[in-house]
Amino acid sequence: MTVAELVRQTAEALRKAGIDSAARDARELVAMALGDEPGRLILRMGESAGPDAMQVLADILPDRLARKPLSHITRRRAFWRHDFTVTPDVLDPRPETEALVAEALQGSWDRVLDLGTGSGCILLSLLAERAAAHGLGIDLSPASLAIAEANGRRLGLADRVEWRLSDWFGAVPERFDLIVSNPPYIGVHEMGGLAPELAHEPRMALTDGANGLSAYRVLIGGAAAHLVPGGRLLVEIGWRQADSVTALFTAAGFVRICVLRDLDGRDRVVSGYLRG
Repeated sequence: MTVAELVRQTAEALRKAGIDSAARDARELVAMALGDEPGRLILRMGESAGPDAMQVLADILPDRLARKPLSHITRRRAFWRHDFTVTPDVLDPRPETEALVAEALQGSWDRVLDLGTGSGCILLSLLAERAAAHGLGIDLSPASLAIAEANGRRLGLADRVEWRLSDWFGAVPERFDLIVSNPPYIGVHEMGGLAPELAHEPRMALTDGANGLSAYRVLIGGAAAHLVPGGRLLVEIGWRQADSVTALFTAAGFVRICVLRDLDGRDRVVSGYLRG
């Protein structure tokens, strides 16, 4: 069987399982089975897949058919300009979160705090674009921090980033020019309607166990004490949360508040500046 035939066969199996990204996932899985990069697969379509690769694929395909996230199988996820190591201990980075990174890079800052850093994808993407900047990533999960630290080392950013175990601002006395966060914003009542893949991700990174706004109350309410005058707060939101989160920004004394949309045109980020 050729590589091309194996890709087609795999994609068909994924489509029958109801996976929308079947064609892309098939290429990723076959490339992994071959021990090659997905971008090089087009050059190998006419080659024989070989029994070893077919066995590897046979071992990993059932996981994806069972809706295990592709990133948990390949252990990597492309985000912004880099690949990040991903495991079930961290939230799978998603393209819509890149809207937060893009907006943060429009401003001027030297010190950035990432609350609930997970894989470190937001913080490390920002630091990679600002050679003189330094950052602190906090998380409540030691396993998440270990993944973030490994990603920082692999990207050559270890000397400009610190990782710290903390429940939001609990272990953070410093002030920053910029605070960013993608907090758990899914209401507990919404969890049952999520894609099957999300059942494999850490629950505390998805939901606050309440109405989806608890984390915003803590981080927006505490941000002023951890920003320099004129500092900026950027948070990712669910697409129906703009009014509620904006109201929290206003109540906390932030100014120049705005709501930014992702590439799908949905409300995705709320931004505000500390007075001064």
